[in-house]
Amino acid sequence: MKILQTIADLQKIRKGCVLTIGNFDGVHLGHQEILSIAKKAAIRRKTELLVMTFEPHPVAILYPERVPGVLTPLELKKHLLAKYDVDCLIVLDGDNELLNLSPEDFVNRFLVENVQPSVVVEGSDFNFGVGRAGDIDTLRKLGVEKDFEVSVIEPKQIKLSTGQTVRISSTIIRYMLESGHVTDAGAALGRPYRLIDQIIPGRGIGKRLGFPTLNMRRPEQVIPAEGVYAGFVRIGQTIEDVLRKESLGLACEDGIAAVYSIGQARTYGDEFPLLIEAHLLKENVDGLAGQYMAMDFVEHIRSQHKFRTSEELSAQIAEDCEKARKILTAQRYEHCDE
Repeated sequence: MKILQTIADLQKIRKGCVLTIGNFDGVHLGHQEILSIAKKAAIRRKTELLVMTFEPHPVAILYPERVPGVLTPLELKKHLLAKYDVDCLIVLDGDNELLNLSPEDFVNRFLVENVQPSVVVEGSDFNFGVGRAGDIDTLRKLGVEKDFEVSVIEPKQIKLSTGQTVRISSTIIRYMLESGHVTDAGAALGRPYRLIDQIIPGRGIGKRLGFPTLNMRRPEQVIPAEGVYAGFVRIGQTIEDVLRKESLGLACEDGIAAVYSIGQARTYGDEFPLLIEAHLLKENVDGLAGQYMAMDFVEHIRSQHKFRTSEELSAQIAEDCEKARKILTAQRYEHCDE
């Protein structure tokens, strides 16, 4: 997948490509539907699929006080888009000039003059131009005038564990994670939610209890609600190394089964910052500080609470580990041993 970072770079793209524009945070099932349909259109036309995204999110430029939490940092987003057969990704910095173009000027000065797509594929809730003034009907009208087709994809829905049916969006996935519903979030994403960042030295409390942990530096991502979770871990020298080592299959195929704790270790006082920890169920290796870890969240086990003694905490962790083993063994059997 080619990566472009300036509008001038678009001169390298063959005219007549299939284009889709969006933030694609999460690269969830709705995004995947858009990418799949756009790729099929590109294959039919024997051209390239071009994805345009912004880094940072446009809201961070225009309304910094309202910026949403990030589901997929840029390196992870690039990795996921490549897996869905994107030929070329343009990452624009969302400067004010571009974001303040009217819908008509955006199409004329950006799409027509620089990209010249044959087809633009977007979700039915697509908005563009200053103040989000343009919608999918605006795009259709301009497409007729400027000689490109517009393909509109309806949003996907998912049935939650509660039985409720909701439209998949990055916003609803953020809400699921912030309330600890990582299984529902994973269903909407089409894969477990992933945190990825550097391993840092811990305080050694888990090791003294007999359950050593790898501690993650707090990533600039949406962090699931405080609690204990089951999931799979990958480790590498760099973020790119972690992503490169990942198989093309599901997370459970080559990840290390683990129990996660997200919380403030209140059993030991109230001065602790938020800790993000992983106890590996198969192996725990010392000396990994400075390397990178990906934590894929499969299921919530329990909420955090304060224990009266270290012995009570240790007994609870042992119970958590047993629950996690059962959950993750079932996950491997269901998804990876077919």
